[in-house]
Amino acid sequence: MAEDLLVSGGCKEERYHTLLPQLRSLLAGETDTVANLANAAAALKETFGFFWVGFYRVKKDELVLGPFQGPVACTRIARGRGVCGTAWAENRTLVVPDVDAFPGHIACSSLSRSEIVVPLRNAAGEVWGVLDVDSDRLADFDDTDAACLEKICNLLTECL
Repeated sequence: MAEDLLVSGGCKEERYHTLLPQLRSLLAGETDTVANLANAAAALKETFGFFWVGFYRVKKDELVLGPFQGPVACTRIARGRGVCGTAWAENRTLVVPDVDAFPGHIACSSLSRSEIVVPLRNAAGEVWGVLDVDSDRLADFDDTDAACLEKICNLLTECL
């Protein structure tokens, strides 16, 4: 089952729309947060070949690294700091076409060029974590990524 998750071919939107029901099936019945986040990160990395994809979870007043795929990452991020901390503080998806132009960007890797961060929200709308996706290409993320990754984050929250 797991090796069937790789979605290839088609445009970006088609790959997201094919991946979403596969993720729903993969996550069905599993209530462990770490297991679900790990499988979601792996599925996104395999499907799109992102440079880095992973999750940070809110622990008190900071984001703490969770399951991810890619190079070594920053372990803790303060609220309002960098792209992840800003997305958490503002409770909104951030698409950053050039991370070097983002004030206060935290460079976990000098190879990261663009980034998208999507909040994970509980039923009350409070942020409990973020999905962070980095690319080694400038302006690699757009409204399609934002909309589809938000759907994936909603699915993850529904499964917990």
